[in-house]
Amino acid sequence: MEYTIEHQLPGRIRLRCPPGSFSQSEAYAIAAILETQSGVLEARASHRTGSLLIRYSEGHRDEVLKAVDLLDRSFYGPIDGAALAPSPGGSIGESLASVFVGLAVRALMPRIIRSALTIFRAMPLLRKGLHSLLARGQVNVSVLDASAVGVSLMRRDFRTATVITTLLTLGDMLEEWTHRRSQESLGDSLTLKVDQLWIRRDGCEVQIPMKELAIGDCVVVRTGSVIPVDGVVVDGDAMVDQSAMTGESTAIRRTPGLSVYAGTLVEDGELVVRVTAFDSDTRIHRIAAMIDESEGLKAEVQSRAERMADAIVPWSFLLAGGIYFLTGSAVRAVSALLVDYSCAIKLATPLAILAAMREGLKRGVLIKGGRFLEAIASAETFVFDKTGTLTVSTPSVAEVVPFEGYDRDEVLRTAACLEEHFPHSLARAVVRQAELEALSHKEKHSTIEYIAAHGIVSHIGTDRVLLGSAHFVFEDMGIVPSPEQQAIIERKRGERSMLYLAIGDRLAGFLCIEDPLRQDAAETIRRLHDTGVKRVVMLTGDNPHVARAVAGRVGVDETMAQLLPEDKTRLVQQWKQEGGSVVMVGDGINDSPALAAADVSIAMRSGADITQAVADIVLTDNRLTAIADARLLGAKVMQKIRRNYTFIVGANTLLLALGTGGTITPGTAALLHNLVTLGAGAFSLTPLLPSPSTSMEADA
Repeated sequence: MEYTIEHQLPGRIRLRCPPGSFSQSEAYAIAAILETQSGVLEARASHRTGSLLIRYSEGHRDEVLKAVDLLDRSFYGPIDGAALAPSPGGSIGESLASVFVGLAVRALMPRIIRSALTIFRAMPLLRKGLHSLLARGQVNVSVLDASAVGVSLMRRDFRTATVITTLLTLGDMLEEWTHRRSQESLGDSLTLKVDQLWIRRDGCEVQIPMKELAIGDCVVVRTGSVIPVDGVVVDGDAMVDQSAMTGESTAIRRTPGLSVYAGTLVEDGELVVRVTAFDSDTRIHRIAAMIDESEGLKAEVQSRAERMADAIVPWSFLLAGGIYFLTGSAVRAVSALLVDYSCAIKLATPLAILAAMREGLKRGVLIKGGRFLEAIASAETFVFDKTGTLTVSTPSVAEVVPFEGYDRDEVLRTAACLEEHFPHSLARAVVRQAELEALSHKEKHSTIEYIAAHGIVSHIGTDRVLLGSAHFVFEDMGIVPSPEQQAIIERKRGERSMLYLAIGDRLAGFLCIEDPLRQDAAETIRRLHDTGVKRVVMLTGDNPHVARAVAGRVGVDETMAQLLPEDKTRLVQQWKQEGGSVVMVGDGINDSPALAAADVSIAMRSGADITQAVADIVLTDNRLTAIADARLLGAKVMQKIRRNYTFIVGANTLLLALGTGGTITPGTAALLHNLVTLGAGAFSLTPLLPSPSTSMEADA
């Protein structure tokens, strides 16, 4: 099988296969095959992202990779992967029905055959328990279950063994199905299922398989169809529903020259789209890949729950031994083995985390792991970048002011010529203004040197050209404005950002950039304060005048201006050392170091790709209030986990008391225990926040 190693840790490796390497049913077969290999503890395959996640014993890495090398479709293709899957998708009803039909048929068989069937059906449980105990040296739930069934078989109590085996099988089936459905539902809305598509070639439309598509092809998409690729419109006019990608509530018009994304829907019209990305390179697929990766990023509360659950198992054996020693009743001892706390704890906690992540995705918050939900819930300091985060990501040029010896068009043209090389929002504003004024800005400069967050250095002819902040142009590069120029600058300085242009040793002029606030910026800060956040800070590379004006309008507690990327990173690290979790929100490349330093990093979807890659949480619809939603989700899921824990411990302790006291039989104890486990799992899947429509009605 073809693959690349995407990530690896001791005992854990993630491989990425090319798109279409295996289907959903084949993914189950691949995982099952790998789990039979020596040293493999667990294998999971995702057909959506082509991911293989393998956990293995120390020293078996090379064997694992060799096994994957040998896998190809000629081997796993003929295998019925769906049969190997523990009730995937909607087949749970059929699986349950087959179990109960089997019980009914068994009741009509002779006793000796029923006993033989009981032993046969108990063998997988016994083997699993022995493997955990002898091969892995673990005393876990599998050992507990095998002991209960084994004791019943040794006592020739085949009826109890049958009931226990059936209930354990049903419990495992339902738990696995619930967990898998919850996990897969995270990415279901992002999965594109397109086998055939129409493309335009030489003026004619032809239908081709998706696998034959190539970059540069022109795909034809009509009313009611999902756009299957990322691309640029080259022909046509249509209204496109982009809510899956941007959260916009109404369809927007797409015409030639504008971008469209895979997973969005053409509501009305027809488009011809030149392909720039498809399959695993599309934005929607990258989001699905992030979701797939997120499963390994467990919350600490989840890890604690799993460690505690495993630690409880030996005490169940001690309790069962004590009961048998005191009462001499094997039935009561078996009841103690059948009621444990770990099943429910291990199921309910990750389910609650997965459900919260799914709910966040519906609200425009892509959370890359449970640990970030936990961290944002307890964070006391939230740090915001200004430009593109608290302000909109599409600033505009409000004014161009030339100084003596230069005209306005020359200042704007030269600035655009330098800025067109950079993706920052201020750079795009300058280039866009030059294009609106039809000012051609052909390259006349030499190699450009970009100094992060401060400015640009280049040369036009023999003259050095500088473009950037006041700190960069005046302090770092030594340009001295004349008294007349300084007076003009002081008059214009206010709530606008300013870019200064110097040619040679003279100041040529400056550009005033309007950077309007996001409409929900102030509401977001207020909601964060309402949820108990003690400190909200704004960091910016802009001048102090603009920073103070913005800070006063949005309600942050502190603001710091004229900062370099390393300054932002240093402050984030300092606040972390002072205690408490720090959340950083940003959108630009220069924010990436500070984002990486924070306990939780949040990026805007409109921001730079590297920023989204570094971030732990991505706002998929660029709505700032989603940050407050994420904090509420984190707080409420932690509360739900605590409530579940109380219920699980209380209910199972009661069952343990009833079973060891002889009030209920082992079979009844197993049944009630499984019902408690499934009840806790069902509670874990309940919504944490009211629906957006309900919230709006309540606000009204």
